[in-house]
Amino acid sequence: MIKTPFVTVDIVIRYQGGIVLIERKNEPHGWALPGGFVDIGESIEHAALREAKEETSLVVVLAEQFYAYSDPKRDPRFHTVSMVFIGTGTGELKGADDARAAKVFTEQNLPETIVFDHRQILDDYFRYTATGKRPQIKQP
Repeated sequence: MIKTPFVTVDIVIRYQGGIVLIERKNEPHGWALPGGFVDIGESIEHAALREAKEETSLVVVLAEQFYAYSDPKRDPRFHTVSMVFIGTGTGELKGADDARAAKVFTEQNLPETIVFDHRQILDDYFRYTATGKRPQIKQP
């Protein structure tokens, strides 16, 4: 059997002047970008839209692929590779599925406990929106 990292998606959803984070019901507990695992036979774009809808109840239009995050330690449970998307949400925000809650935050009022590597993703995103510079590729 071949072992490879799990493929995941995370979505920076722009909504009502901020970005949406979800409070996770499952371990690890804390706040996170909406996202999850890509199903077999599913494109990463479809997975991003599905996960966004399942966790936030929003309809999301994807604007761009932002960056891929692949540090083997990014998820304490196992090795994942995540394609991060940026999109815009419409509808009524409500935490659902494995999200205990969903709320809008700005760069100035991010929650204290942000899980996985999502603090780094958010730092990269806010730097990108301020300067237009994408994250630098990390040389091994």
